[in-house]
Amino acid sequence: MSERKVLNKYYPPDFDPAKIPKLKLPKDRQYVVRLMAPFNMRCKTCGEYIYKGKKFNARKETVMNELYMGLPIFRFYIKCTRCLAEITFKTDPENTDYAMEHGATRNFQAEKLIEEQEKKVVQEREEEELNNPMKVLENRTKDSKMEMEVLENLQELKELNQRQARVDFEGMIDRYRDLEKREKERAKEEDERETKEMLDRVLVKRLRDSDSDSEREEESSSSESKKPSTDKPTDILTTVKPAESQGSSAGGVKKAKVESWERSVGTLGGKGALGSLVVRKKPAAAVNKPRPVAAAAAPTSQTDSKDSNNASKPVTIQNGSSSLSLLGAYSDSDSNDSE
Repeated sequence: MSERKVLNKYYPPDFDPAKIPKLKLPKDRQYVVRLMAPFNMRCKTCGEYIYKGKKFNARKETVMNELYMGLPIFRFYIKCTRCLAEITFKTDPENTDYAMEHGATRNFQAEKLIEEQEKKVVQEREEEELNNPMKVLENRTKDSKMEMEVLENLQELKELNQRQARVDFEGMIDRYRDLEKREKERAKEEDERETKEMLDRVLVKRLRDSDSDSEREEESSSSESKKPSTDKPTDILTTVKPAESQGSSAGGVKKAKVESWERSVGTLGGKGALGSLVVRKKPAAAVNKPRPVAAAAAPTSQTDSKDSNNASKPVTIQNGSSSLSLLGAYSDSDSNDSE
């Protein structure tokens, strides 16, 4: 394949450059070139900043009647990126730089100003020394004094460097490491001591809590032992009066164990609390005997009245210090029948 960008062209053997016609072009003609801004500038029209290195399609021309040691000077035309105002600058081979012409102002040229100021100072000094020999002597004295100060400063710097060379950096690093190690050990010991103190406080607190809990359990057990134990609410009807309330007659007698159903219901035939409420059934032989109607009616009425009187009487059951009065539910109805 052939090269895309060729630098050397092919010239045939019969090529004659004299036969090429010459074009008459003006010397101040302009060319379109691609360039970058050589310095920072600011547009005078809109105030837009154009930074160094920004690319432009510029027009280039040769400045007429301006040469520097036989070197031509070129002028460039660019446009502002914001308002499209024309900005021009040209080459400055004397200072190996570019010079701003119009359309913008150059920024950040402090270094250039310092160099120009130094050149002016040197030029003025040379002019003074040409016509005044005393000024030459003063300048030489100042220069010698300045050289002595520079030498003294240099000697001090050398001594400082020698001192630093004698310093044992390895020993300093070792001492620093030892100090850091001791600091870590001290911090570790403090942490362990604080942890131990916290554990001791927690242990003491737990022991105090356990002691208080045991005291509470003892108090609750003693209070429960003092309270009378009752299995059911109905036990109060059948419980036997303790020996202290019954007197000296029943003090030494030991009671027999009572079943739970007897405590709640009571015995039917004995001397229990509910024995007076139970009426025994008469035998069948007494009921079948023949008797007159009037005579038979009287005793029944008498027995009924007796039963009603017995039923209407209140029955008291003593249980400790409490007494309960029981009335038959059927006593009123029997009394009404008898009447």
